[in-house]
Amino acid sequence: MKVGVIMGGVSSEREVSLQTGQEIINYLDRNSYEVFPIILNHRADLIEQVQQADIDLALLALHGQYGEDGTVQGALETLGIPYTGSGVLASSLCMNKQLTKMLLKAVDVQTPAGLCWHGMDDYAPQAVEQLGYPVIVKPNMGGSSIGVQLVHNEKELLPAVQEAYSIDQSILIESYIEGMELTCSIVDGEILPIIGIRSVHSEWFDYKAKYEIDGAEEKVIQLPPIIEQRVRDAALASYNTLQCKVYARVDMMLYQDVPYVLEVNTLPGMTANSLLPKSAAAAGMTFPQLLDRIIVSSLSVRKQEWEMVQYV
Repeated sequence: MKVGVIMGGVSSEREVSLQTGQEIINYLDRNSYEVFPIILNHRADLIEQVQQADIDLALLALHGQYGEDGTVQGALETLGIPYTGSGVLASSLCMNKQLTKMLLKAVDVQTPAGLCWHGMDDYAPQAVEQLGYPVIVKPNMGGSSIGVQLVHNEKELLPAVQEAYSIDQSILIESYIEGMELTCSIVDGEILPIIGIRSVHSEWFDYKAKYEIDGAEEKVIQLPPIIEQRVRDAALASYNTLQCKVYARVDMMLYQDVPYVLEVNTLPGMTANSLLPKSAAAAGMTFPQLLDRIIVSSLSVRKQEWEMVQYV
């Protein structure tokens, strides 16, 4: 099978995407796949490079906008090329954190209280004061904690808001929940072992903690059965409500035994330090086996989707 590993892109998460792509390339079984690295430097690169490679499957190693937001998925569907992971709708919904929060609240999944601003005209320190410091300021559409800051007081608010706006046109200001950070990786609707996260050198799980060696302690944790069931229920409800397919990672904070979902990642990182491969390893899956499972499941999902469209 000719597999094109699509990576790079034009978002702020380009470097993380390149790391993900290279890690995937390193571990794909050459007895099963003919591997074609496809590095995107501009939006226009996708169609030309994919057609030139004449691939059977696009294995998406992209992160952020124009990659994780449904646009690349839509282009590949137009070309009739199967791709890995969730479809256009789920990708778009999960990329937009405010829409994610609205949909999760509708099915009684807890998320942090917060505000959504769409420009400096919305800047209202008094509203943040009512929310209560500390708060997390983040771009509405983005990942890898890029442009995200923990704000302790009004003096820190304006520069954090300005930085978030430099990345996205809309931003979120959320209550900072000081609890246990958890991540639940899901493959084919199955929750893999839950991983607990503790930042080593920073106050919270920021970009450095995520991608620097020894930046965080990440290990499979055992929760009391009732609490674990709450976490699993919240993760699966998020996955199903947002119509995710094949695989995803649900990040949350556990506070006073209640899980609060922070976001849902439809193309989670697959670098050496990434959480999904670690969770898969704890479930007894090697990296090549994880990639095989994602590929087989994605082909099956795309076939079902496209047969349904043809039937309609």
